Amino acid sequence: MSDYYEILGVARDASPDQIKKAYRKLARELHPDVAGEESGDRFKDVARAYEVLSNPEKRQQYDLGVDPTAPGGGAGGPMGGGFGFQDIFETFFGGGQAQQGPIPRARRGQDALVRLDIDLAEATFGAKRELQVDTAVVCGTCGGSCCRPGTSPRTCEVCHGRGTVQRVARSFLGQVMTSAPCAACQGFGTVIPEPCAECSGEGRVRSRRTISINVPAGVDTGTRIKLTSQGEVGPAGGPAGDLYVEIRERNHDTFVRRGDDLHCTLQVPMTAAALGTVLELETLDGAQEIDLRPGTQPGQIVTLKNLGVGHLHGAGRGDLNVHIEVQVPTALDEEQEQLLRSLATLRGEERPDPRLSAAHPGVFSRLRDKLSGR
Repeated sequence: MSDYYEILGVARDASPDQIKKAYRKLARELHPDVAGEESGDRFKDVARAYEVLSNPEKRQQYDLGVDPTAPGGGAGGPMGGGFGFQDIFETFFGGGQAQQGPIPRARRGQDALVRLDIDLAEATFGAKRELQVDTAVVCGTCGGSCCRPGTSPRTCEVCHGRGTVQRVARSFLGQVMTSAPCAACQGFGTVIPEPCAECSGEGRVRSRRTISINVPAGVDTGTRIKLTSQGEVGPAGGPAGDLYVEIRERNHDTFVRRGDDLHCTLQVPMTAAALGTVLELETLDGAQEIDLRPGTQPGQIVTLKNLGVGHLHGAGRGDLNVHIEVQVPTALDEEQEQLLRSLATLRGEERPDPRLSAAHPGVFSRLRDKLSGR
């Protein structure tokens, strides 16, 4: 029995990828179109070795001392030959997944995912950004043909362009004909006698390119924007997959986002809260006036309509909620202290009577209750 591991030049514990890589290298070197007719027998041995070692079941049989390619070899069915019940069923009744003709070399590429960091203003109003992505693109040297310029694929001499090879196997039902992908051409029906040196016969290369993207208003962390056909180009210059851009929004120094609403805290002096005043607040839309009514209480919320984040699905924007925080003075000079004492006397608050009531939640506790619908 031939030593298939030695024929491919791999160790007995070689991985499927190592076996595939070794086969491809030998197939390019020994193909009769490249090395001449005298390499035909060696080429067939390499193809036979790969046919066995690339199939997990056949490789297991081979490692147990049975050559699945030998007449009467294998242990798959009652009569040997490495032919199991599944093969018989598919032969007589059709497996539904049988390969019809050679496999196209050009296949769709994989989808790609990149992340884009944006700030709150870009999420609020939308933006146009450019990002650089590293993806597979069509090889500029061979144009996706996989061949060295001036050459072209050649019909496989093993399967004669069919992409499959047929063999006769014995079973308890007698001799049946089965087909399998051609090991010499990997089922493509053609071989690449002179692969393109730029892409190593893949028809595509890695490249960095710049893509423009329109970020719509209302996106948030986790939002994915789909760019059709901007992903990886497929093997042999096949159609590109899609590119998904995942948004990550940076935290803002002033505003906290909750859905499409914005929240911030405005600190005001005790006197301003008691007497009322008009303050100016810098928002994402520029300076806005806030009218504090006399007697404004700590934790009170002033809502500025339509100054929040734009709605992703639909028109309009969220609101800007300003949480009022009243600052109580902690360091008074003698005159200020006397004035406050006079005010307390006028209001009868020199010795106020304590009145117990339910605990008032803090600003963010009230915000949490509001968002949860309590």
